Amino acid sequence: MTDTPTLLTAWKGAQAQLKAGRIDSPSIDARLLLEAATGASRTDILTDPYRAVTPEQQAELDGYVQRRLRREPVSRILGKKGFWKIMLNVTPDVLSPRPDTEAILDVALLHHAPHEAFTVLDMGTGSGAILLAILAERAGATGLGTDVSTEALAVARENAANLGLDGRCDFLRTEWAAGLADHSFDLVVSNPPYIPSDAIDGLDPEVRDHDPRLALDGGPDGLTAYRELVPEIARVMKPGGVFAVEIGWDQGEAVAALFRAAGFADVKVVKDLSDRDRVVTNGPDPRTNPIPKM
Repeated sequence: MTDTPTLLTAWKGAQAQLKAGRIDSPSIDARLLLEAATGASRTDILTDPYRAVTPEQQAELDGYVQRRLRREPVSRILGKKGFWKIMLNVTPDVLSPRPDTEAILDVALLHHAPHEAFTVLDMGTGSGAILLAILAERAGATGLGTDVSTEALAVARENAANLGLDGRCDFLRTEWAAGLADHSFDLVVSNPPYIPSDAIDGLDPEVRDHDPRLALDGGPDGLTAYRELVPEIARVMKPGGVFAVEIGWDQGEAVAALFRAAGFADVKVVKDLSDRDRVVTNGPDPRTNPIPKM
């Protein structure tokens, strides 16, 4: 007779399968899938590890594990992903937000005091991750997210409503900042596509097979979007405003040069927590400035 599985044994079993399948972070992925399959919280798993798992819950967990072994990201399996301090719905129509992108928040939150009123433009907003994370941290901020994808904008609007932020932001279908007024935003942010076209097939399956190609493909050299973004940022950003754009780890100097050539001053490359170049900005460097708290 087989022993009834518990939260602990189910977690360990899922973790072992993922580890054998050479999945990155098998322990965390197994826990997230277990939580979704059983309705248990992280605290439940730690404080009530011998809680029984029903056959239905175990079957659901097994299905999730098999999907993860096929290299489907946890965020796609569950339809949600945490970013900064917020939880977002994600669909196949949007890029799954990544911790690397939080480096933009490190820069953006330095420039404005916690209760200061300011306007934000997030170009290529996708799920709304960057814009909504900023609004969640800065009560005086209002913002606009743009995207060419109607489906992505629907996801962003849903996320804004779920977070209670829909009263402070709007979303518009347009290419970058097309149609927007000159000098109308204090802060301009973007995580554009920056993977060189011929490098996409070599990406991890979690990215290559599950993120929309539109959100990945940066053209032959990965810089196509930046060449389009730089003049638009110069046009819509207010005098004295700040921009922050995500880059690939090896694109810092090339992207910074585009901004300098367009007349931007104090352009710098900021590193992420893995010590890789991640953001080009004219704003403060979080490594030498503490982020103001709420």
